[in-house]
Amino acid sequence: MTGFPGSPAVLKGGLVLVDPTSAVVQRVIALQYNPDSLSRSLQVKNAGHDTPDHAEALRLTGPPVETIKLEAEIDATDQLELPDQFPGVTELGIFPVLAALETIVYPSSSRLQANNALAAAGTLEIVPMESALVLFVWSRSRIIPVRLTEFSITEEAFDTALNPIRAKVSLGMRVLSVDDLGFQHQGGGLFMTYLQQKEQLAGRATGGALRKLGLTGIR
Repeated sequence: MTGFPGSPAVLKGGLVLVDPTSAVVQRVIALQYNPDSLSRSLQVKNAGHDTPDHAEALRLTGPPVETIKLEAEIDATDQLELPDQFPGVTELGIFPVLAALETIVYPSSSRLQANNALAAAGTLEIVPMESALVLFVWSRSRIIPVRLTEFSITEEAFDTALNPIRAKVSLGMRVLSVDDLGFQHQGGGLFMTYLQQKEQLAGRATGGALRKLGLTGIR
């Protein structure tokens, strides 16, 4: 659908896969439609949570554990009306898009085969496979290193060859902080930028007045 002349461009949310060592971008997955809602929860890390020590009651042991959940829609209907412009969609529906999302949580087949060869050769310890660093991008103010923790796909419509052409994808993500990655890791630096942006935004919030809370005589 063509937008109104002069209407502002709508930024897309999405995921960016980055090499954790070189920071080279491996893949960009833009959401076709921005979700109508996005839920976030923060589990506070405080020192006095499980102890009666009054001296610890106000101490924080680190950044909270933040989780993000969203539901995205993927629909090939518009592209199927223009087969010459979208031959891949005509052939495979939204399989490629779903595969791009799903392979985030799969180790590569080459890595699996390499580890199998090491095991067959008698290697005593095989280092767990490292995945790409996943960044959840939701505006320029929210570029967050995350780990996918929940992932479900509901395929809702198919073409005559049984290729999916419409689906809902539910994603659950856990924000990776410096507690998880360390300060020297690429993702740790991105988390610190995310936190600093929060602090800057908080500084721009309009402050309240005690009298609005019905309190007087308190400094």
